[in-house]
Parts: sequence; structure tokens; C-alpha cells
Amino acid sequence: MTKYVYSIDRVILLDETEVILSPLKIKYLKRFMEIFGLIDHVQNQEQAIDVLSECAVVCIQQQYPIIQTKEQLEDLVDMHMIYKIIDVCAGVKIDPNKDNVDEQAKEEKDKSSWGDLDLLSLEAEIFTIGAWKNFEELEVSLTMSELILILEKIRELDYNEKKFLAAMQGVDLDKESGKANEWEEMKAKVFSGGNTQNPDDILSLQGYNAQKAGFGIGLGLEYEKIERKKD
Repeated sequence: MTKYVYSIDRVILLDETEVILSPLKIKYLKRFMEIFGLIDHVQNQEQAIDVLSECAVVCIQQQYPIIQTKEQLEDLVDMHMIYKIIDVCAGVKIDPNKDNVDEQAKEEKDKSSWGDLDLLSLEAEIFTIGAWKNFEELEVSLTMSELILILEKIRELDYNEKKFLAAMQGVDLDKESGKANEWEEMKAKVFSGGNTQNPDDILSLQGYNAQKAGFGIGLGLEYEKIERKKD
């Protein structure tokens, strides 16, 4: 079975233009999160929709750069399209059947924030491969999922080399290592779209992780988010 790092989709604009949708490259993701952060300050649904529309502009620019402003986008899409665009490209899920768009967006922002992630250090770690001329080229080339997978392979090779050298000295590196696995937590966060940092949580088995494991969400398993009613 062919494995994919992420899934793509498409949207047909109101002028019948077909635009391919895919997860944001890091350059666009950083801009998206900057705008999405404004959702904390909205006071009603209208303001929330305005922020989400600006976010959708960033998303669609990745594949269809002719759209540069919110006004241009709004002439070509309806709200259902906007919700689909930000879902596929940034993992921000808004239920169009609910009226509390502002509350939904704030909940998504809280779980989707990359504020605690040292992205620059991660980029520096894979920059040594020499595949990019500068960091801007790297950020235009890679999604977060791709960056994490490259890092995973680099660290795996490095660890295996250290494990071999340790074994030559009679040391079992696997037993000696007792550090908390922050790396696995970060991977769980990336592949779950910010829904969990627990690598044992089923939400971390999505996309590439699901295909790698042979099962997961979208690969034989589905899940439904049930909201607890407030008293």
C-alpha cells in the first residue's frame, strides 16, 4: 500500500476554478498561526468569521496565489468552503451546523498553537542535510509533518550509531536511556493536528502515523468528538 505523509483535497470555487488543497508549508503555517492568534480577541461570530476568512486567504495562496485579499476570496467562496479550506490546510475544524463559530474557533486555537514548539531549532537540525540554500527555502518546501519525518529519520540514524558504539563497550543504550520521551509527544501533537501530546492516544494515529501502524483514524477507525454540556 502506498503511504502518504498527508492527504490532499480540492475545492471548486464559485467561478468553477478547481484549487488543490494540502497542509500548509511551514512558511504559510507561521503566517496562518499569526492571524489565527487574533481569534482570542474576537467578541462575536462576525469578528470570528472575519479572522477565519483571513486565515483561508493564507491557505489558498499556497496553491492559488492570484487571491491576495479577503475581499477577493469572499467573491469566490461560501462559508462552507472557507471551513473546508482551513480544515484541510491547517487542521482547524469548524462545524458549520453550529452557531457558536467564535467559541469553536477559540477552542481550535488553544489546541492548535505551536507557541511551545522551538521551530527554529528543529529547522536548524535538519538544515545540516544541505538540501536547502537558506531557511526560507526550507520553509517553502516542507510541511510540519514532513519536517518531523525527516527529523525522525535523522535521529534514528544517529541513535543507531550511538547504540552500536555503546554496544562495542558492553553498554545497552536502550536500558541506560531513562529520559522522558518529549520527541514522541511532539510527533503525537503534529500528527493529531494538536489534539493530543500523548503518543498512546488514538488521536495520534492519523495520516502517516496511521498508515505506518497499519490502522488508525481514517484507516479502519473513526471517532466522534462529544462535547460535555455546560451546567
